[in-house]
Amino acid sequence: MRFTSEQRLDDGVVEREFTLGEIPGILWTPASASASAPVPLILLGHPPLGLRKMYPRLVARARHSAADGFATATIELPGSGDRPRWPAAEQARADLRRAMDAGEPVSDEIVDALILPLVEKAVPEWQAALDALLSLPEIGGPVGYSGGVISIGIRLAVVEPRIVAAGFFAGSFVPRAMFEEARQVTIPLHVLLQWDDEGNDRQAALDLFDAFSSKEKSLHANMGGHTGVPQYAGDAAAQFFTRHLK
Repeated sequence: MRFTSEQRLDDGVVEREFTLGEIPGILWTPASASASAPVPLILLGHPPLGLRKMYPRLVARARHSAADGFATATIELPGSGDRPRWPAAEQARADLRRAMDAGEPVSDEIVDALILPLVEKAVPEWQAALDALLSLPEIGGPVGYSGGVISIGIRLAVVEPRIVAAGFFAGSFVPRAMFEEARQVTIPLHVLLQWDDEGNDRQAALDLFDAFSSKEKSLHANMGGHTGVPQYAGDAAAQFFTRHLK
């Protein structure tokens, strides 16, 4: 991990951009974090729209978490932002747009082509980032995962024992194969669902929640579309992570 920039935000949060090989990322740590007082870590998941586009939302989430005493970090997903284009992913996105613009159902084939290769590529990169982040003296764990793409979060919850709790946003397409993986998830879960999400199959989201094997799992459904998440939903997620990471 190589840090490429550092700035202190007006609330004292330290923001550092880094690269891990070819992978860009950002780490935010609260002012209180130090080698003598390391803090827990939350990995911030996000859709494959690029870190630059997602930055305002990500830094807002990071500030909120820092106020609760958590470090947060995120990385650029494969094929997104300034990373090399990924022809197969570009084709899958084009097929998805065509289906949605035509008002047609999104086929399992399109969803599989869009999501499964992304999961296969992104999860090992998240794990490599986690290795590097936990080597820093100011970060001590435990670790949580928050956000989407939900299929990436599912895979990480299954294969990464250092992640002890996860907050998922049920706002992305989920391949049928991921439902079987969901049955292997046993860590505490906090799942957010927008009831009128225009891009999400509500029943599929409910079926996915039912598939999780976690003894502690809660579903928080709010009225409104994909971008209409109420502010208090973030407060509930923060309480969840405080309960399980501190």
